[in-house]
Amino acid sequence: MFEERLKTSIWVSAEIRRLDVELMTAMVLHKGDKDRGLVLIKKNLLGPGCVLYIQSRDMDGNLGWRCPLGEEPVPEDKADSYIARQRDFDDDLWVIEVEDPKGTYQPQS
Repeated sequence: MFEERLKTSIWVSAEIRRLDVELMTAMVLHKGDKDRGLVLIKKNLLGPGCVLYIQSRDMDGNLGWRCPLGEEPVPEDKADSYIARQRDFDDDLWVIEVEDPKGTYQPQS
């Protein structure tokens, strides 16, 4: 059974615009497959470290978010190292960085 899904490039553009409205700076660090690439988000707390969010699918194929390095901030170099390993593994991966010194950002599904 074929299920039509929102193209990743459209979702990324909408998320960047949503963040712009919320007065948060966000930038695309790496563009993946425009139609089907998964997204990794680096929430940069600008001091305390970073929290990563990565899309993953459950057993039913539904997309959700998880924090691969935990929900507590990690040093930026550790986050960047994880991102580099993921990009080596998945060329289709999109990477977005969100500057969020207040720590309020949560990705939308």
